[in-house]
Amino acid sequence: MMKTLDLQEIRGRLDEVDKELVELFEKRMKLCADVAEYKIETGKAVYDPVREKEKLMAVRSMAKSPFTEIAVGELFSQMMTVSRRYQYQLMGSYGKRAETGFRLVENLPTAGVRVVYQGVEGAYSHAAALKVFGDQVDAYHVPAWEDAMQEVAQGRAAYAVLPIENSSAGAVIDNYDLLLKYENYIVAETELPISHALLGLPEAEISDIRTVYSHPQGLMQCSEFLNTHREWKQMSLENTAVAAKKVLEDGKKSQAAIASETAGKLYGLKVLQPGVNHNHANTTRFIVLAREPMYRLDAGKVSICFEAPHVSGSLYNMLGHFIYNHVNMVMIQSRPILERNWEYRFFVDIEGSLSDAQVQNALLGIQNEAVNLRILGNY
Repeated sequence: MMKTLDLQEIRGRLDEVDKELVELFEKRMKLCADVAEYKIETGKAVYDPVREKEKLMAVRSMAKSPFTEIAVGELFSQMMTVSRRYQYQLMGSYGKRAETGFRLVENLPTAGVRVVYQGVEGAYSHAAALKVFGDQVDAYHVPAWEDAMQEVAQGRAAYAVLPIENSSAGAVIDNYDLLLKYENYIVAETELPISHALLGLPEAEISDIRTVYSHPQGLMQCSEFLNTHREWKQMSLENTAVAAKKVLEDGKKSQAAIASETAGKLYGLKVLQPGVNHNHANTTRFIVLAREPMYRLDAGKVSICFEAPHVSGSLYNMLGHFIYNHVNMVMIQSRPILERNWEYRFFVDIEGSLSDAQVQNALLGIQNEAVNLRILGNY
C-alpha cells in the first residue's frame, strides 16, 4: 500500500527545492551579468532570437514527459525574458540609452508663435488652443485635421491642437494614424469639458426640426437624446462649430446643430435644448503638436508607438518591459497595419519622463525587441 505523505512534509520538501531554485536562479543571473558586460564591450545585441530558439529546443528535449516539455519551455522562455531585461538594466547603468532625439527644455517657446486648429471659430479645438496658449494667441483654423498637421510639418504654424480621445466616444482614430504619417511630436495636452447643446435659428422651436448637423462624435455623444427624435435626419460634418455655422448660413428653421453654447452665441443661434450629451462628465483630451522633438522639465507622460513581432507572446514581452522597470502604463490602443492583414501597431501612454532611468530602460528593451519603435512625445 502506497504511503501517503503528510501535507506539511510535502510543503517542507517544496520549500527545500524552492530554496535550491532561487540559489540556482541567482547563479544564472550572475552569469547573465557577465554576458551583458561582454555585449557592452563588443556591441553585440542583447536579443538573439536564434540563440534563444536553440536554447529552448535543447531544454525541452531534456524533459521526460509531454507536460514537462511544454512547462520547461515556458519556464525557460520566461527566464530568458527576465535575463534580457536585466541586461538592458545593466546597459542603462553603463550609460546605454534608448535613442530618442528629444531635447529637454525648461518651457515651450510661445512668444510670437502661430497655432493652428481644425474647424472654425467656436470649435472645441479653438477653445482648447485658447486654454493652452491664452486668449491673445495668434490662432487660425483649417478645414481638416490633416491640414493642421501639414501646417506644422511645413513650418507655417509652431503648434497644432488636435483632439485625441473623448471620455464617451473613445479614441479619435484618424488622429492616431496622422501621428504616424507626419513627423510632428506631442509636446503638451489639455482636457476640455464638453457640453453639447441643440442650436437652431432664433425663430425656430424643437417642433420645427427635421435635420441635425454635427461632428460624428458629437452625434454619438448625444445618441440617447437623438434616439428620442428618430424622425430627425442626422448629418455628419467635419466640426461641431461648422455645423452651427451651416445652420446660420442655410437659414432654415428645420435645421439644427449640436455644438457648444459658445458656438451658438458666436453665430447668433438659439439654444433649443442645453446639455443634450448623455454623459455630463464628458471630456475631450487634446494634444499639442510641434515640429521639433522636445520635452519640458515637468513632463510626466510618454507616448510611443511600436510594432511587435508577429509571433505568439510578443505583445506580452513588449509590455513586460514596463512591469519589470516599474513603469505605469495608462493607455493602450491598437491600429491595423494597412499593408499587412491582421497585424497591428500599438499606441501606448506611460507615466514618466525621458530623463527617468526606468523609462529609459523600458524603452531600450522595446527598441531592441520590437519591429520598430517611435516615441511620439513626452509632455
